[in-house]
Amino acid sequence: MAYNGFAIDEYLNAKAVTEQLDALIKGPVYGIMPDALRMYEEEYFEKKCAGSKERIEEAKQVIPGGVQHNLAFNYPFPIVITKAEGAKLWDIDGNEYYDLLQAGGPTVLGSNPQSVREKVINLLNTCGPSTGLFHEYEYKLAKKISELVPSVEMFRMLGSGTEACMCAARVARLKTGNKNILKMGGAYHGWSDQLAYGIRIPGTKGQQSRGIPKYVFGHTDEFFPGDLEDLEKKLKRNRRNGGTAAVYVEPVGPESGTRPVSREFVRGCEELAHKYGALLIFDEVVTGFRIGTAGAQGYFGVDPDLTIFGKVIAGGYPGAGGIGGHRDCMQHLGAGIDSSGKKVKKALCGGTMAATPISCVAGYHTIEEIERTGACEKAGRMADRLTAGIRASAEKHDLPFVIFNQGSICHVDTVGTMHFAIDWSKPWQLPKILKETSRRQKEMEYMGAAYMAEGIVTLAGSRLYTSAAYDEGMIDDVIGRFDRVFASCGNVDRLKAVRRQNEK
Repeated sequence: MAYNGFAIDEYLNAKAVTEQLDALIKGPVYGIMPDALRMYEEEYFEKKCAGSKERIEEAKQVIPGGVQHNLAFNYPFPIVITKAEGAKLWDIDGNEYYDLLQAGGPTVLGSNPQSVREKVINLLNTCGPSTGLFHEYEYKLAKKISELVPSVEMFRMLGSGTEACMCAARVARLKTGNKNILKMGGAYHGWSDQLAYGIRIPGTKGQQSRGIPKYVFGHTDEFFPGDLEDLEKKLKRNRRNGGTAAVYVEPVGPESGTRPVSREFVRGCEELAHKYGALLIFDEVVTGFRIGTAGAQGYFGVDPDLTIFGKVIAGGYPGAGGIGGHRDCMQHLGAGIDSSGKKVKKALCGGTMAATPISCVAGYHTIEEIERTGACEKAGRMADRLTAGIRASAEKHDLPFVIFNQGSICHVDTVGTMHFAIDWSKPWQLPKILKETSRRQKEMEYMGAAYMAEGIVTLAGSRLYTSAAYDEGMIDDVIGRFDRVFASCGNVDRLKAVRRQNEK
C-alpha cells in the first residue's frame, strides 16, 4: 500500500525473517571481539564517561542497581543523560549521542519538541501539573484519539501501559462473562501479576516472573506467535474451563516485532477471538501513533475490541497510558450505566495521577503535531534507509546478523536471544536453553556497549527506533558508526574454542 501516511512502505515477509532468525540461533555466536571491547571500555567508558561512572556509583547507595528504569541498564555501567533534543542526547560528561532508544519508542517527533514544550510550559504557568479535577484537555485528548483510531469510540487515560493492560483484562471478563486470558508468547503486556507470563521467550510460562505465586496464573496462558492452530487449540480447551475473555496481541509480533508475525496471522487472531467469544485486545503501546496515526490496526485493517496505549499519548511526559475501544466494552469503566440506561458491572479501575492536565496537554499537542507533520511516515522512511545501510554493512563484513524493520521499529539481531522457545514436551532442554540465552544476552550487551561508545544509544543493543527528527545525513552518519563496530566483530565462539585449545 506504499507509505500512504503510515510508517511502512512494504510489510516484511515474516516467514523469511523467521527463517533467518532460525539460522542465526543454530550457528556460532558473532559479536564484538574481546580486544575491541576492551579498547572501548578503556578508551571511551573509563576516560570519557568518568562523570557517569561516579554518579552511578553514588546512586547505587540509595537506588537498587543505581537506576530507576530497566531501559537505563547497560554495560559496563549506565550513562547519565542531562540533555535531550531532537535526534540527539548528551551525557553528564558532554558526550553526544544519536538517540535510537527514543525513551522506548514514544518520542515519534524526537525528544523534547519545542512545539509541545511551549504548550506544557504555558500550562505550568497557569494551571500547574495536576489538580485532581477535570481539565478540558482530558476531553480534547480522548476526542483526538477517537477521531484517529477507528476502533476507539471511547478512551480512558491511565498512568501506564501496565495499568491499561491490567484494566483491559477486567473489562474483558465483565463484558464476556468468561475467565481466561490468552496472550502471545514472548510478548510483554506490562508487569502486573496475571500478565507477567510467557515473557521475552515463548514457552517460559512463569519462569521469569519471580515474586509471583504460581496460582496467580491459573487463568492465564500463552499461545505461540504466528501459530493460529496453537491459538485455536488453547481457545477450544478454555471452552471447557470458563471460556476465554481476551486474546492479547502485539500486532507486529512479541517484543515490538522481535519475532515478527504476518498480516494473515494478525487478522486470524481477530477471527478466532470472536469465534470463541473473546475480546481481541491490541497492545499498541509501541505501535500506536508510530506505525501510523490509526495505529497498526489501521495498517492491518483489523478492528480490535480494546486497544492499549502507552507513553506516546502523553508525549513522553508522565501519566503515560490508556485504554480505548468499542463503546459496549468501555461502558464497564463508566458510572455503571450503559447507553440505554441499564446497569452494567463496573470494572475496578483507579489512578489519581492519570489524565493530569500536564499529560493530557502534552499528549494532545504531540498527537496533533504527529498528524500535522506526517511524522510517522517520515520516521518510517528514515528507518528503511537505516536498516538497508546496516544490512549492507553486515554483509560487507560477512556477519550473519538479521536486520529488519516494521516501519520505524528497527531490529539489529546479532545473537537471536529472544528467538529461542521452550517446548514443555521436552522439559530436559530448559536448563540448556536458559544457559544459551544468558550467554547470548551477554554478547548482546557487549554490542550495545560498542554502539554506545560510537555515539549510538539503542534499546538493549538490538532494537532501534527512528523519529521524525532524523534526516538522511544523520542516518548515513549512524550507518557509518555501525560499520565501525561491525569491523571489530567476528566469530566469538571460534575465538573461545581456540583459546581453550591453547590453554590445554
